[in-house]
Amino acid sequence: MTAAGQGIGRAIAEAYQREGATLVIAIDMNQAALDSWANIPGIKPVAMDVTNEAAVLKLASETPQADVLVNCVGIVADGTILDSTTELLERNFHVNVTSMHVMIKSFLPAMLARRSGSIINIASVVSSIKSAPNRYVYATTKAAVLGLTKAVARDFIVDGIRCNSISPGTVESPSLQERMAAKGDAVKARADFIARQPMGRLGTPQEIAEIALLLGSDEARFMTGENIVIDGGMSL
Repeated sequence: MTAAGQGIGRAIAEAYQREGATLVIAIDMNQAALDSWANIPGIKPVAMDVTNEAAVLKLASETPQADVLVNCVGIVADGTILDSTTELLERNFHVNVTSMHVMIKSFLPAMLARRSGSIINIASVVSSIKSAPNRYVYATTKAAVLGLTKAVARDFIVDGIRCNSISPGTVESPSLQERMAAKGDAVKARADFIARQPMGRLGTPQEIAEIALLLGSDEARFMTGENIVIDGGMSL
């Protein structure tokens, strides 16, 4: 479970622990966020940059029994294409897409050996599903996540591997709160985010976590290559 220190990633890790997962490996770069996982039964906090292929490969070799892989790492960049440098696009692609490539490539071989595994990628409704103002880089990278998901699902469909994605709308999280504060008027920024949600509220990390639980379970064993949109009607 990557990006498990806070927000959606943490909610998913908590959900799997609650449902009796044998071991939840909570991965995050933020050591302070991981410290709150210390000494909690069933949780193994790991501070790691998940774009570091050597470190991820080492972790994968130490946990060959991993049944479910959840890729939740992501960052959001503002701006149109005219505001976005090539370097910005490359950095966001590295975090939002390459991290998933590295994690899947590292953990997939053991899943293939067992002929069983569920991979869950957190994408976004702002991708190839719909547009949003000033989200050029973010939408581009999250659209790539949807393509990556389908490619992995198709390549290993006969090997017992399922790969699906989740596309949330706007979800309450520390990351969102930081972006609101960066606007200069957090109250107005919150109102603007809520205004684009037809249900009139933000989603919660726990609501996304419930979908991640489903995708990792036997109840979803006939589902692969799919993208579940959970956005409060934002894409309608």
